[in-house]
Amino acid sequence: MALILKSSIKYFNCYPREEKIALFNKTIPAISDFKDFEKFISSNLKVCVLLNFRLAQLTNLVKKLKAAKKIVFIHAELIKGLANDEDGALYLIQDLAVDGIISSKSRVIELCKKRNVVGVYRFFLKDTLSLNQSLAIAKMIKPEYIEVLPFQGSSIIKKLKKIIPAKYLAGGLIATDKDVEFCLNNGAVAVTTSQVELWHLE
Repeated sequence: MALILKSSIKYFNCYPREEKIALFNKTIPAISDFKDFEKFISSNLKVCVLLNFRLAQLTNLVKKLKAAKKIVFIHAELIKGLANDEDGALYLIQDLAVDGIISSKSRVIELCKKRNVVGVYRFFLKDTLSLNQSLAIAKMIKPEYIEVLPFQGSSIIKKLKKIIPAKYLAGGLIATDKDVEFCLNNGAVAVTTSQVELWHLE
């Protein structure tokens, strides 16, 4: 694994951890292509999630985002060529100095906590069984953030907050501003979406 100079790490981490969290957009762009990347980087929004890129592309993308003083989260399960495990997460943290990682792997979230990186534990609500399994793991690892998807038009996040007192993101199948507003009014601190029209870049 490549070494990083201390000066590079300082450059990459342009915001203190708590300030990163305070700068969260209510709508967080989930970026998966270069066209949308350029739209985001020239906008006033601060926080994004990168996904569906190749591992070899990440270094340049993260450097560009950090140079623009953006806050970068990586969806560890949706980067081509990246192992969704502790080694993959360690690469993102040490070599790229990303600000946060989204993953459904408990060990990845635990590593983020140890390394003082924002870890977002991912709940994919397929059925009651998957919900109960995710809840059992969340009770053990006590994540700071949980992403719940897909959007179901219900107050599920309010119910989850009573069980796991974390900060919640909503994502998946969010198609309109009304969907965004509903999520924010029902327990989510922010919404992740690939729908550019919901980013409100103007």
